[in-house]
Amino acid sequence: MSYGANAYARVAQTALTPRGAEAAVLIKAAGRLQAIQADWDNQRPALNDALNFNQKVWTIIAGSATEPENPLPDSIKTSIAELSTFVFKRMIDTMIEPTAEKLTALININHQIAAGLRT
Repeated sequence: MSYGANAYARVAQTALTPRGAEAAVLIKAAGRLQAIQADWDNQRPALNDALNFNQKVWTIIAGSATEPENPLPDSIKTSIAELSTFVFKRMIDTMIEPTAEKLTALININHQIAAGLRT
């Protein structure tokens, strides 16, 4: 990457809103999972690291979204908590019995939540 591109990337990172940063991290997690899914036979050894990264992302999202001082309506907090529970269960299931197909739901959820955060 050129010096100019590196400088732009640093400025773009510091200019992100909190929601934009959350969206970017979700996209990064989805990208890691997609890379493994697309080349399952060669990339499968990286699966647990990618799932652990996704778990960290969702732990932060679930924790911040459900904090009592978070101004989100209770119905949205409940929905995020339920979605987080599904994501955690899917990740554990994928660790126990790994298949490329199980990653599809995680990838799609990350992309959809990221898209919502960007609007």
